Amino acid sequence: MNLTKLDFEKITRKDGRKYNQLRNVKITTDVVEYAEGSAMIEFGKTRVLCTASVENKSAPWLIGSGSGWVTAEYGMLPRSTHQRIKREKSMTGGRTQEISRLIGRSLRASVDLKAIYEKQIIIDCDVINADGGTRTAAITGGFVALALALSKMKNKKEISTLPLKSYVAAVSVGLDNGTPLLDLNYDEDSKIHTDMNFVINAKGEYIEIQGTAESEPFSETQLAEMMTIAKQGCFTLIDEQKRVLSGILNL
Repeated sequence: MNLTKLDFEKITRKDGRKYNQLRNVKITTDVVEYAEGSAMIEFGKTRVLCTASVENKSAPWLIGSGSGWVTAEYGMLPRSTHQRIKREKSMTGGRTQEISRLIGRSLRASVDLKAIYEKQIIIDCDVINADGGTRTAAITGGFVALALALSKMKNKKEISTLPLKSYVAAVSVGLDNGTPLLDLNYDEDSKIHTDMNFVINAKGEYIEIQGTAESEPFSETQLAEMMTIAKQGCFTLIDEQKRVLSGILNL
């Protein structure tokens, strides 16, 4: 079926959104007293707590190189889903490990690692309530926590400059019977035909694209449509990041 943008505009999702509309997004900063940076991010009913912790040593393989490191750990609390899930030991589950690495890669792309010298920043992303898009929310909120930590390091003269290269955000896009849908909730994600995640910076550059055709393959045209609304969604998320970090960052 060849659908046009006009066809997409006629579609209303179960929660009332248009095909290219994000859920309500809210970012609350400084929610954890002891962390160098923290943010609670909400994509609709999905809520993720992101904290940034600074260690005065880099990753073991970087010691002596003059380079710092940014890494991440992701986890879901036992009742963040419809039924209780077992509490995972750090980084043991395959999905948990894969998402943790994705978050780390995405956030490292936003930082000049040489400028943080031999320090390591760990971003912990804990899912409090899961309704789809937890990894993309974690990346978007994790960037805010990271930015706050770097700003605090600069204010304390632990680093000489703010080493952020660009804002970074992430969003999911699905393909439902030929229609691209932005920012999937759980009900949509559980029966979507194609599921993709996009990590994009403020320059419109792609940091990572993850995509799977669950049933039917997708075409280049459909991929282009998904990329277009993903970029629009990430730019909206970056505008919200800029709003909450206003007066703190100058990027």
